[in-house]
Amino acid sequence: MAKETLFKGGEFLLKDALPEEVFTPEDFSKEQRLIAQSAEEFGVGEVASRREELEDLNPELVRDLLKKAGDLGFLGVDMPEIFEGSELDKISSALVNEFISQGVSGFSVAYAVQTGIGSLPIVLFGTPEQKKRYLPKLATGEMIGAYALTEPEHGSDALGAKTTAVLSEDGKHYILNGQKQFITNAGFADLFLTYAQIDGTQFTSFIVERDWDGVSVDEEEKKMGVHGTSTRPVIYQDVKVPVENVLGEIGRGHVVALNTLNVGRYKLGAIAVGSCKLLIAEAVKYAKTRIQFGKPICEFGLIKHKIAEMVVKTYVVESMVYRTAGLLGLALEGIDPAKEDAGHKTGEAIRKYALECSINKIFGSEVMDFVADECVQLMGGYGYIQDNPIESAYRDSRINRIWEGTNEINRLLIVDTLMKAALKGELPLLEEIKKVTGELLSLRPGMAEEEGVLAKEKNMVAMSKKIGLLSAGAAAQKYMEKLGGQQEIVALIADIIIEIFSMESALLRTLKKVEKEGEDSSQIQLAATCVYVNDSFAKVDLLARQIFAAISEGEELRTQLMALKKLARHTPINTIALRREIAESIIPVARYHLTKV
Repeated sequence: MAKETLFKGGEFLLKDALPEEVFTPEDFSKEQRLIAQSAEEFGVGEVASRREELEDLNPELVRDLLKKAGDLGFLGVDMPEIFEGSELDKISSALVNEFISQGVSGFSVAYAVQTGIGSLPIVLFGTPEQKKRYLPKLATGEMIGAYALTEPEHGSDALGAKTTAVLSEDGKHYILNGQKQFITNAGFADLFLTYAQIDGTQFTSFIVERDWDGVSVDEEEKKMGVHGTSTRPVIYQDVKVPVENVLGEIGRGHVVALNTLNVGRYKLGAIAVGSCKLLIAEAVKYAKTRIQFGKPICEFGLIKHKIAEMVVKTYVVESMVYRTAGLLGLALEGIDPAKEDAGHKTGEAIRKYALECSINKIFGSEVMDFVADECVQLMGGYGYIQDNPIESAYRDSRINRIWEGTNEINRLLIVDTLMKAALKGELPLLEEIKKVTGELLSLRPGMAEEEGVLAKEKNMVAMSKKIGLLSAGAAAQKYMEKLGGQQEIVALIADIIIEIFSMESALLRTLKKVEKEGEDSSQIQLAATCVYVNDSFAKVDLLARQIFAAISEGEELRTQLMALKKLARHTPINTIALRREIAESIIPVARYHLTKV
């Protein structure tokens, strides 16, 4: 089998990958499956079994569970072995995030912070001395980390932070003053990875220990969901931070913050996959036992539609997450974690896939919200009652569209990242836009049905890329460097990009499975891919129409819409029958069964 290919970040828009060139869940190695099973066993035995105790804040229990996770190597999945980490590959790391929490937010959020934004800044940008001092303790759970970036007046605009850092007269300390807001793990964290302005303009990252004089936390926030997590303001009053605890370079705190958030974003996608699978199982079990009008509600068409739609979207998220993890793994190959520049190289490699990380965050969080909402609807009144795991899951899922950068900010980042890559010459975006525009003059869409497995869907993905390039190019040509100020249009472009990556990820995964196992063993995956691509293609068409209508009028608009009509031509398929097929495969086993782990 051909080895997966290291495509550049965003290159999926310009180049059609082959199935063998991407990593899919069907490619999990035996070792990776064992790691997933171990994480699941821990999650079921240690976390899910204590769900009720973790529903409300229980710091002692959370710390105890994190310590147990550390003893098994689950806290150090992304840390080098030389600092007592497990140093797992990115696929295994994503699998641990998917399986370990079992949908229990009281543990999952604390775990995600500890292994992500609460430690990765040191992994990526810490000095050898900082890594030696802090990483072993974070890897074992002896120390609990927190990420203190947001301020009362600065959320998405984090680089405008008001917290100050002034160098002491003897040059040995920075004196921190300011307040951070909505800091997860703050109630029991030992370490705050925080940010402040030096001289009012140099945004810089610092490692701050909780027991230092001047560090304090305010009362717990009362939240809509994730009640089992600690969320408090953190206050700095003349805190003396040794100059040795500057993290990264002075004035380059944004590099630390953004690269760390990139990893957190793709990992959130993995968490979404695990949560969606658990919710699907709960919903189907209920639908099989809930009798209405003389039969289980799972036998009704609209309930089958809901079940199938949850499965389809989960299949797509899963395909995207592990495709991205595969890319990150390839990008990090050859980096020696023992060398001083390892963190810098790792951060730079991850930065190149910021676009894909944002896509995973947006799509994963929105699918998780969709699945939780549909589960409540399927359960009716019972889904709305407290103490039902579905009710808490509905509330808990809402925060994922806010933290790690709001989905709105991430949509803007997708287009900004793409345009910057084009201007730097990293992606031949402008050349491809010109090529697509030129092709339209001679394009004559055929009406004959394409032949071959998923041939029609493959063509729709290819046409979606052309539509995306055409609409983005038209918007860029109209607004030039001022495009960023047209946020509504930028968001529409981002949504087309998201649809393209999601469609192609599912398509390539299914084609790869068919090549390896045959069509008979891939019927549900084929059905899920057909449903998703057909629905998504229509959405791409609508998004492009909205873009053209916003930037053009008269003859120019008519010309653009005629071009779009050529590219968007397709014959609809019977997605109702396919959804029934998907639902009827899931109902007997009452779980998501499209992936074997």
